[in-house]
Amino acid sequence: MEHAVREEQGKLVVSFQGEVDLEHSPKAREVLLGAVKKKQDVLVDLSEVSYIDSSGVASLVEAFQSSKKAGSSFGLVSVNPAALRVLELARLDRVFTIHSTLAEGLGGGS
Repeated sequence: MEHAVREEQGKLVVSFQGEVDLEHSPKAREVLLGAVKKKQDVLVDLSEVSYIDSSGVASLVEAFQSSKKAGSSFGLVSVNPAALRVLELARLDRVFTIHSTLAEGLGGGS
């Protein structure tokens, strides 16, 4: 798994590539919680995630909960079909704000 964090239009965009699984989810968790601690709105780009398991999903949920406590927004963008299916099975597509594109996430508020 690779990741990148950048600021765009006042929001932090966290991008992951590859597999977010048991092996890589501790790093994903660290990256996500680090972004949330900056008290900015966070968008997580999952377009290049080929696989996500329950540990990866748990990292997303923890970061989402932390952002709510911090008063920041937390959204997902460009979720690839495989990752979206996992979120749908867990009914988390009803919890997370999911934007079709990064542009939508940046402009539409989360």
